[in-house]
Amino acid sequence: MKKKIIILVNELSFLISHRLEIVTTAKKKGYNVKVIYGELGGVNSDVLSREGIDCIQLPLKRGSFNPLRELWSLYSIIKTFNRIKPNIVHLITTKSILYGGIAARIVKIPCVVTAIAGLGSFFHKRNIRNFFFQKLLFPIFYLAFNHPNQCVIVQNLEDKKILVDWGVLNEKKVFLIKGSGVNLVEFKNFEEQKNVFTVCYASRLLRDKGVLDFVSAAKILKKRGLKIKFLLAGSLDSSNSTSLTELELQNIIKEKVVEVLGFQHDIPSLYSRSNIVCLPSYFGEGIPKALIQAAAACRAVVTTDHPGCRDAIIPNKTGLLVPIKSPRILADKIKWLMDNPKARVAMGKAGRLLAESEFPVEKIVKRHLNIYQNLLEKSYQKN
Repeated sequence: MKKKIIILVNELSFLISHRLEIVTTAKKKGYNVKVIYGELGGVNSDVLSREGIDCIQLPLKRGSFNPLRELWSLYSIIKTFNRIKPNIVHLITTKSILYGGIAARIVKIPCVVTAIAGLGSFFHKRNIRNFFFQKLLFPIFYLAFNHPNQCVIVQNLEDKKILVDWGVLNEKKVFLIKGSGVNLVEFKNFEEQKNVFTVCYASRLLRDKGVLDFVSAAKILKKRGLKIKFLLAGSLDSSNSTSLTELELQNIIKEKVVEVLGFQHDIPSLYSRSNIVCLPSYFGEGIPKALIQAAAACRAVVTTDHPGCRDAIIPNKTGLLVPIKSPRILADKIKWLMDNPKARVAMGKAGRLLAESEFPVEKIVKRHLNIYQNLLEKSYQKN
């Protein structure tokens, strides 16, 4: 009989953009895979249905703090787990990790994979609100991270340290997988185009992702009279409290300092038109896919000396680090890469080698499938 896997995720678009190869490969390897999600996030489930993967939508909403709605979400997950009775649940994104982790213990699911793709601003911003919520949520995290047969995947060691030090996670459960991987075959156009020097930001338009620092750095360099094109690719995220508002985005468009592109599906093409990739984030990143893709595209990177971001590059070899919230230093580093084309191209080539070594999606998928198998073997031994 096929082993059943449930993959639970807050938003289907994240699964498709960051974990699709894991889902489809597990199906090809003989697992009976079902995907449970809360919101579509601008996509549909056809890409999974065509692979023979069932999708189930449950009332799981990002950004909601309504206690009754959250209890209903938890109940719905428990009920679905109990009906399907999977051998493994793979939990992705925060609410799925917490509610799915609790549900897995209640239903006595044999194996749990908890995948942390960054802890967000909740753990990296020190303020009274986050302090209060950390105290309130401690028992929920503790329950979710203490299944007897569980692997917790982190993308950087800072996230591991935070959770272990907080007392909710046994470090023996932790497995490091650096990022979600990249399809290297998609990135082919390595030669820089002979056009205006171009800097690209490709991520959600969140303050914590450094979008306003990117715009500020563009203004600084434009005031210096430099001929540089700045591309801003990404969409607003109304479920995130640090998202730009529609009015703020319209004001950026009116200023005409950066070229606002909106969400871009074709990242290889976007990066082929760019000379460097910039992500001045101070969000609680895992390892940003935008930076992994930049390495695959043979592009030098400017990013922040912040967990997740600094883990995506080899400092001064594949890219440059800047302090968080430092648009003037960011502008200076962009200018340095503009003025030093040999060093810039060398960083890009080193980035490609890094991508080939650390980030091939096939390598990431294989590690996940090995985790599934190891957990299943442990569950057999217990029985």
